[in-house]
Amino acid sequence: MSRYGTAGRFVLLCAVWGTAFMATDVGLADLPAVPFAAVRFDVAAALLFAAVFASGADVRPRTRDDYVYVLVGGALIIGAHHAFLFAGQQYVTGGVAAVLLGLVPVVTPALTRLVSTDEEFTTATAVGVALGFAGVVVIADPDPTNFADSVLGVSLVLASALAFAVAAVVTHSRSPSMPFLSTQAWMMATGAVVLHAAVFALPGQSFATATWTPSALGALAYLSAVAGVGGFLLYFTLLDDLGPIEMSFIEYVIPVFAALAGWLVLGQEVTPATVAGFAFILAGFVAAKWRALRGVARSFRFPGRAS
Repeated sequence: MSRYGTAGRFVLLCAVWGTAFMATDVGLADLPAVPFAAVRFDVAAALLFAAVFASGADVRPRTRDDYVYVLVGGALIIGAHHAFLFAGQQYVTGGVAAVLLGLVPVVTPALTRLVSTDEEFTTATAVGVALGFAGVVVIADPDPTNFADSVLGVSLVLASALAFAVAAVVTHSRSPSMPFLSTQAWMMATGAVVLHAAVFALPGQSFATATWTPSALGALAYLSAVAGVGGFLLYFTLLDDLGPIEMSFIEYVIPVFAALAGWLVLGQEVTPATVAGFAFILAGFVAAKWRALRGVARSFRFPGRAS
């Protein structure tokens, strides 16, 4: 596909995942956080398994890497990540949550170094992580009038980002033998089980308190089918075309769409603290990935030349 076609798909994915934060805010008006996330992935897993069986793809995990990838990815990327994210969005807007998730590509190299000597932990990495967490402090904006809610919301979304980063580190060297579609279906099903277990384990997270309004059902449908199934499939096809470094920039385009959708649909304002925190986190990403980004820039200037 042409470079323009790839760029178009990249922007489309950013728009889909950016507006997903607004849809989450809509659903949370009527649904408790963890049950909402659990049902979202019930539906997404069912849709993916239907696609797997329709395509005739192999659906059975066979190797150790299959099981590790599905269990860790499902428990952390789908389960813990979304439980913390949805819970955090009860206290902060989708725009703020989207900015905070920009920490994922900043902290992943540091976490990788903890479990692998192959990953170099440079001064640039340390500066990047420090800038990223400075952004978190700025976004928390500890105003005495909303101190508890803002700190709790930011802390929950930060835990969401860390759960995603840990899963990325653990699954980094794994090579599942299952087709991509089957792997995603099993991950979403595993995550849904983890989320349903959390419903029973956490206080105040009962299905009995859910109010299934038309807006809540619409948000659920969008998050399950469009952002869930469509978004993940689009993401991994783009990952093959662009590679992990260029795809990392998605975390810094998504907040633009999240903030725009929140403002247009819900009237949410973007505060100066959020903008400043975004700048810190983006600077942290550039610092941590400077070498790799320079190589990508060189490949654009000199196509075909090794960086």
